[in-house]
Amino acid sequence: MTAAHDERLARIALGQLAEPGDVRIRHLVDEMGPATLHDALMNDRGPDGLLSDLAVRLADLDPVGDLERARRLGIRYIVPGDDEWPVQVDDLGSCEVVQDRTGAPLGLWVKGPLRLDEIADSVGVVGSRSATTYGAEMAGGISAEVAATGTCVVSGAAFGIDQAAHRGALSAGGRTVAVLACGVDRAYPAAHASLIDYLAEHGAVVSELAPGCSPMRSRFLARNRLIAGLTRGTVVVEAAVRSGALNTANWATRLNRPLMAVPGPVTSAQSQGAHQLIRTGAAELVTQGSEVLELVKPAGEYLFEEPRGPERRRDRLRSREAQVLEAVPVVTPAGAASIARTAGIALVDVARALCKLESGGLVSRGLGGWTLTEAARER
Repeated sequence: MTAAHDERLARIALGQLAEPGDVRIRHLVDEMGPATLHDALMNDRGPDGLLSDLAVRLADLDPVGDLERARRLGIRYIVPGDDEWPVQVDDLGSCEVVQDRTGAPLGLWVKGPLRLDEIADSVGVVGSRSATTYGAEMAGGISAEVAATGTCVVSGAAFGIDQAAHRGALSAGGRTVAVLACGVDRAYPAAHASLIDYLAEHGAVVSELAPGCSPMRSRFLARNRLIAGLTRGTVVVEAAVRSGALNTANWATRLNRPLMAVPGPVTSAQSQGAHQLIRTGAAELVTQGSEVLELVKPAGEYLFEEPRGPERRRDRLRSREAQVLEAVPVVTPAGAASIARTAGIALVDVARALCKLESGGLVSRGLGGWTLTEAARER
C-alpha cells in the first residue's frame, strides 16, 4: 500500500516550507490533512503569523522536481501509509512540545537498501562528539554486540560516539542507519563522507530534510528527536552536561522507551551527563550489549546472564556443611569437639559433615585434628 501521490507531494512541500517538527505545521496537518493545508497555504489562506513566516520559501517550492531529482540520486521519499513507513515514529505525535518541536515526521527521505519497516527493534547509540578512547571503545563494543544479533544500530554519523557506533555495528556484519540533520545527498561532517556513502550503499541514510538542505543547529535537535522515535531504546555513551545526546535522551524518556547510559570515570567531564541520567534514575546503567538487549527486547526473549566467577567446590555445599567448614581452622589443627563448639552444631552432625568435607577434598585430618585444604581456601 502507498499513500496518494497528491498527499506525497503536499508533504514534500510542507517539509520544505517549515522546519522539522514545527509545532504549528504539525497541528494543522493533524487538523486539516496535508493536501488541504498545502492548498490553503498556496492560496494565502492560513494563520497570518504562519503565512508571513513561510512566505519567503513559497516561491521556491517544486515538490514534483524534488521527487524526480531524488529518484535520479537513488533517494526515496516515504510517508505514513507506505508499506515501508516505520510506524514507531508515529508515537512522536503524542509527545509534549520540546523546544518548539513535536509530532511525527511529515515524511522521510531515505537512501540505501535497508527498509525502515524492518528496524522496529533498533537501538539508538548516541554521545559526545569529543569522545575519549574509552567512550569510543564502549560505543563500538556495545554496538557490535547488539548488531551481531541482527538488531539495527541507529546513530547520527557525527564525530566521536556516533562514528564509533556505526563502525562497531559494521564490524559485526550488522545493520546500521545514519540519521542526518541535512539532506541525505550531503555528507556531514565532510570527513565522514566515506562512512555515509558506505551506509547509503549497504544500510540506510535518513533525514526529514529534502536533498540539498544544509545542516543547522536547530536541525540537529530535530534529528535527535527522530533517532529516539525510530528506535526501541537509546544508549547514551559519554555526554557532557550540555550534550545534544541528552536531548535525544529527553525524547526517549517522553516516548516511554528504555533509556540507558554507560558510566565513565567520575573525573571525566565527558561522562557527567551520563552519570546524571543514572543518578536521577532516568537511565539504566549498562556496560555491554547483552544488558542493552535484555532491556529493549520483548520480555523473556533475551535474558542477560549475570557475570559470575569460577565455581568453587565449597559453592556446592549445603548450608550446614558450609557452617562446619567455616569453623575448621586454616593452620592449627582442631578436634571435632572444638569445631562443634565454634560452629554451634551438635558433635554428631559435625562428625558427619567432616566426613563429607574430607571426601570432597576440603578438609584433611592429621594427628592434631582437622584443617582446611588448599581447595577450601580458594576465594
